[in-house]
Amino acid sequence: MPKYIIERELPGAGNLSNDEIQGISQKSCQVLNNLGPQIQWVQSYVTDDKIYCVYIAPNKEMIENHAKEGGFPANSISQVKRMIDPTSAE
Repeated sequence: MPKYIIERELPGAGNLSNDEIQGISQKSCQVLNNLGPQIQWVQSYVTDDKIYCVYIAPNKEMIENHAKEGGFPANSISQVKRMIDPTSAE
């Protein structure tokens, strides 16, 4: 199944409280449960003004549906074509 990186512009993301992060996470999981098992949230990375999320889904449209139903921004959705790490140099 394809893997996607979603860039979400959210000014002040790095300053969100634990309660705010919990609320966002709960909303995301609720929407995911409604969409079914084909879409999975792997993890997210929070920076000062953005959240980068890793999802597994059959297509980009399902990611867009998640964002729309959850009220989350999805400023950029990119399918991962390949992964590299330090062992790629060997």
